[in-house]
Amino acid sequence: MSVVVTGATGHLGRLAVEGLLAAGVTDVVAGARGTDRVADLVARGARAAEVDYDRPETLAAAFAGADTVVLVSGSEVGRRVPQHQAVADAAVAAGVRRVVYTSAPHADATELVLAPEHKATEELLAASGLVTTILRNNWYTENYVQSLQQAAATGEIVGSVGQGRVASASRQDFADAIVAVVTGEGHDGQVYELAGDVAWTHDELAAAASQVLGRDVVYRDVTPDEQRAGLLAAGLDEGTAGFVVALDQNIAAGTLADTDGTLRRLIGRPTTPLVDGLRAAWTAAAA
Repeated sequence: MSVVVTGATGHLGRLAVEGLLAAGVTDVVAGARGTDRVADLVARGARAAEVDYDRPETLAAAFAGADTVVLVSGSEVGRRVPQHQAVADAAVAAGVRRVVYTSAPHADATELVLAPEHKATEELLAASGLVTTILRNNWYTENYVQSLQQAAATGEIVGSVGQGRVASASRQDFADAIVAVVTGEGHDGQVYELAGDVAWTHDELAAAASQVLGRDVVYRDVTPDEQRAGLLAAGLDEGTAGFVVALDQNIAAGTLADTDGTLRRLIGRPTTPLVDGLRAAWTAAAA
């Protein structure tokens, strides 16, 4: 089996390559814009290939002979759809059998601010005729490193989520799900809603941060307008501040709260507890 993982220099893509190698996949291609940045993966047994979503010729060369392409969603918000379309087109042209795509929770039926590009990607993949496995990943626990930094400095985590819950999991959990569907049977055509075992509140996030940082941390809930003003005062631009506020309002509405154990069942173990995921992320950020 030949498997190409795009975005192999990113956190999730790198973990997926490492997991596939550990699972005994004999031909794993680490796709990256700069192949020098995956030299360590090559040393472990992967092949390197240039994969630049904006240069279709690199996709054609990278996908040649591949059975499966793991399309780790691009990071350039606003450009993902044409980039992902280029991946789908190249996969079809190369005779790839299946694409595994990392999407967003309930991408086809949610108000989540991040969802539209994922919904569009799922649609273009469906139209391509490729066999697909869609992994709709909930929030990554590692996304809260900045909240830990704020808490370390001030003793507070500030937001406007109210009592909204987040069923986050670690990137390692989601990477293990990629490995499970690539190497296992019965995943063709499936759409999996993946989330951590526990949906937690921001009060619980603050309690976990207290354990990680060794100091008292509280969650302070503010109005969306107060949150936006605070973010602008801290130096964020209007677009970023608006995105953060919109995401918090999504959380307040429950868009990241669903968890049904699918991720746990796929990876064959419990998902990483919040405090453990935060501690690992905090340690990695300090390294």
